[in-house]
Amino acid sequence: MRPYSQIVQRLRDCGLRPTRQRLALAKLLFDGTDRHVTAEFLHGEALRSGIRVSLATVYNTLHQFTDAGLLREIVVDASRSYFDTNTDDHHHFYFETSGQLADIPGEEVSVAALPEAPAGTSIARVDVIIRLADAS
Repeated sequence: MRPYSQIVQRLRDCGLRPTRQRLALAKLLFDGTDRHVTAEFLHGEALRSGIRVSLATVYNTLHQFTDAGLLREIVVDASRSYFDTNTDDHHHFYFETSGQLADIPGEEVSVAALPEAPAGTSIARVDVIIRLADAS
């Protein structure tokens, strides 16, 4: 089996053309355990790995992967988004001091009630982010 064959097939299965840059970034993202990355972190990791790619291309690729269902975007505030390689239903702890995310299994969070969705819409998913501060 060729080194990138599984990643090539994964991209094709999602309707994405396996360009050189998509393949390189996908290899970084999906070659191992589930993780949470920012575009800036992935850009730095790509550069350290010898992958010449612009930050704009990293952002575009992360959004394309998210639209294709390969990633989930987790928005922690107006200026910071993380991209999660774990697309199963789950929630997150957000450590405000370090800026790190940690998974919470979906069954460990219970939402007692949800408002009715506005007319013409339906609730697609509920994301819970529990923000943690250092104990004083």
